[in-house]
Order: sequence, then C-alpha cells, then structure tokens
Amino acid sequence: MNAPADELLTAVIIEDDPEIRRILSQVLEAAGFTTVSADNGLDGVRAVVTHRPLLTTLDVTMPGIDGFEAARRIRAQSDTYIIMLTALSDEADVVAGLGAGADDYLLKPFRPRELRARIDAALRRTGVRPLQGGAGGPAPRSSEAPSPASARPGTATTPVAPAATASVTSSPAPEGADAEWLVHRDLRLHPEQRVVQRGGEELDLTRTEFDLLEALLESKRRVRSKADLTLILRGESFATGYYVGDADRRAIEAHMTNLRRKLGDSAASPRYIETVRGVGYRLTSE
Repeated sequence: MNAPADELLTAVIIEDDPEIRRILSQVLEAAGFTTVSADNGLDGVRAVVTHRPLLTTLDVTMPGIDGFEAARRIRAQSDTYIIMLTALSDEADVVAGLGAGADDYLLKPFRPRELRARIDAALRRTGVRPLQGGAGGPAPRSSEAPSPASARPGTATTPVAPAATASVTSSPAPEGADAEWLVHRDLRLHPEQRVVQRGGEELDLTRTEFDLLEALLESKRRVRSKADLTLILRGESFATGYYVGDADRRAIEAHMTNLRRKLGDSAASPRYIETVRGVGYRLTSE
C-alpha cells in the first residue's frame, strides 16, 4: 500500500565523514525526508531498527563494522532501500556490496544531483511521495542517532511491486491465493505477494533482485538490455532520453551475478536466465 502523499518519511544516514553527512542530509531533506545520522556501522544498524526508515545511505569504509557487514545486519531485520556509498570501484567490491543486501550503489566522490536522482528512483520504485517542507507542512529535520531507548520510531512503509507490462504465464496458485504467478520451468514468482519459489522452495531475494527477475519473467524470450533493466529499476521504463552510464550497467551485472547465484543458475550453462552477448538478458528456452 502506498504511503499517504502528505506523510513525512525517514531516512538514515550512516557515514563517518561529517562533511559528507551534511551533504547527504541536505539532499535528503530537500527530497522531503526527515533524517537520522550515525557515524559508525553499529549505531547505524541500531538507528535503522529503531526508526524503520524508507531509505538508508550506507558508507562502506567505517570504523567498527564496515558497510558490507552493516548491510547484512540491516537486511536481516529491515527492507529499507539501501544506497551504498563507496570509493571502491572494482566489480568484486560492487558485487560484494549488492550481495550484502544493498539496492543501489554510488561511487565517491558523487554529485548531489546524481544522489537526488537515485533517491527519486527509489521513491518511484516504492510508490511513495514524501511531504516537502513548506506549503503549510512540517519541514524535514535531521538528528544524530539517539540510543534505542530514547528514540522515537520513524515511519514504516511497505514497498509495492511494479505494475506488469507484459502478458503473464499463469499456473494454479497455492491454496488460499487467487492471483496469478509468473512461471518459467520450476521457477515461480508472485508479483503482489513478492514471493519467489524454485522447485517449491521459497528464495530470499533483495528488492532489486526480485524486480529484475520479475522484468525478465514478464518479457519471456524478449531480450532486455542493461539500459532497459536500469530504467525499470528507476521506475522510468516508459520514458526516453534518460541517461544510463557505465556504472549503472555494472550494477545490473552485479545484481544479475547475485541473482543467478541464488537461483543456482550458471551463466555458462543457464537454466533460467541466459546472456545475449553484447545485448542483454532473457529467459532460456523452455
């Protein structure tokens, strides 16, 4: 269910650099969020559990636990949308970050406008429109993360699945369910319940992995390019003229690597998703 249009939403900033924290707060508050900041991973995880934010920005290199471990701990307890901020540009580091549970990543140094674009994309994917400051509404505010005992929980929101854009292959739903499933071989995905099963066993996918798999199942044998998939994740699949850079394409590759691993699939001998070299991805032939 979408959050009301006049609801003030919460974002948690986990960053040890005070200047970057300031920039992040400014961008998020301009987007309509109230922010809570933490300067280390442990306090950041506690802030996420306490405030239940819609969105979390997470630095990789921090004192105490690093961003990878923080992401794993957050993802075990929350479905907050995680944007990982990192100066590590190697593909292995990107895969590790996304595999730990991040939904998106942004390389440092970053431009505030680029961060705002990622935030707007996250809002489109979750179907939420936060209240902007002014116009009679309360202004967004920021704070350092308080102890869990004194903190006031933030707003919890429930993501919504993207609307289907292609025909659906249906099969009988399990007892008690009446919606259709997307099916390929022994792989089944329920768009509304956001459940994925392989051979009857439920899989634990991140929000981004789920959305990628849903897009491919809807498209069937039609090839989806990395640019197509990037725009789908941004909620811009019906728009033209949006910029898709090399970093976006690498992020899709990293998400696809993690998705295949969870599916028990192989790029060399695929059962579910095949790579069309130089183009993109599609489902394997039945």
